[in-house]
Amino acid sequence: MKFAYFTHVWGRPGITPGQRYAELWREIRDADRLGLDYAFSVEHHCTPQESWMPSPAVFCTGAALHTERIRIGPMGWVPPLRHPMHLVEEVATLDHLLGGRLEVGLASGVSPQPFLPFGADFGNRHTLTREAVELLRTALGSEGAVDFEGPVHRVRDVTLSFPALQRPHPPLWVPTTNRNTLRYLSEVGAHTGSTMIVPRASMGVVYRHYLDWWREHGHATDPDIGYWTLVHVAPTDAEAETRAAAHMTETFTKTLQYGSVRRSGEQHAPASRLSTPDILAGSGDFGFLLDHNLVFVGSPQTVTERIRAAAAEGHFNTVLGEFAFAGLEERHRAESLELFAREVIPALRDHSPYAPRPAYTRGDEEQVAARLQALGYLD
Repeated sequence: MKFAYFTHVWGRPGITPGQRYAELWREIRDADRLGLDYAFSVEHHCTPQESWMPSPAVFCTGAALHTERIRIGPMGWVPPLRHPMHLVEEVATLDHLLGGRLEVGLASGVSPQPFLPFGADFGNRHTLTREAVELLRTALGSEGAVDFEGPVHRVRDVTLSFPALQRPHPPLWVPTTNRNTLRYLSEVGAHTGSTMIVPRASMGVVYRHYLDWWREHGHATDPDIGYWTLVHVAPTDAEAETRAAAHMTETFTKTLQYGSVRRSGEQHAPASRLSTPDILAGSGDFGFLLDHNLVFVGSPQTVTERIRAAAAEGHFNTVLGEFAFAGLEERHRAESLELFAREVIPALRDHSPYAPRPAYTRGDEEQVAARLQALGYLD
């Protein structure tokens, strides 16, 4: 398994952006020192109550100046907010700045609100994101002038100042559970992932097929599949739960505003039968989050067991752990990450949820679609 330090760079009362960024570089430096594989952040705009990270380039540049080994990237750039050639040049530049440690995450966006300040095309976001993937692959893989004809943008006889350091391009990630998109990503060799608001049972179905499709294309290694959630580790379960409970529920209900959604039924369903509305509605109930293993909280042994069980169900191999949230004290965040790195990662490093299985065929489509509908799967 692999492990990422994921940060939304959430703001909070009583702290300036400069102070929050100083904390961020300490966090990333710790993740690098402790041996995590990745450090990822987001691109969010005009969200004073939530993320204070509007610039993936700032995140990657700052991280480059404070780390030596860990791989760095946004998760991800939002391609519909810019001309894709801006993205191509930024990727090439940052890859050199990081000495070939850049990971390129691209996210199409889930809400129209961040698109409004830019007059960007929310309705066409999926097409624009795939077009950005294709232009990145074309432009960074070219040895000379670039010619590209996309559904929206056209590039003619353009030569980059320099290519990316990683050839033909840095690793690509496009988080999704959409099966058509996953078929495409498996073909081009792009990694993927999802979050704790997507039912892991449905994730497991689509990601097992994504892995099969990937292997059919003959890539040299298996894909990375990420899973984002909040993480807190302490010497004992009781101490971890006491420290994390109020801060996690505040993050979900006030920062991310998940708790305004109503559950799909009166009773809690078994974990494998949860829907996204169930998860959103239950996010303010710490007991619900623990009972359904939606956050990874506890002693090192407990967190190890929680991750192992979740990875088996959701078929992911990369934990995208958010360790700094709400008003959690920095010393507790640092201790949590230290315990995670020293005890949880070694226990899971050689574990893989990717079990061999028969290849997926087109004849399975109707059966899979029916199962996903029963599981409350949402594209």
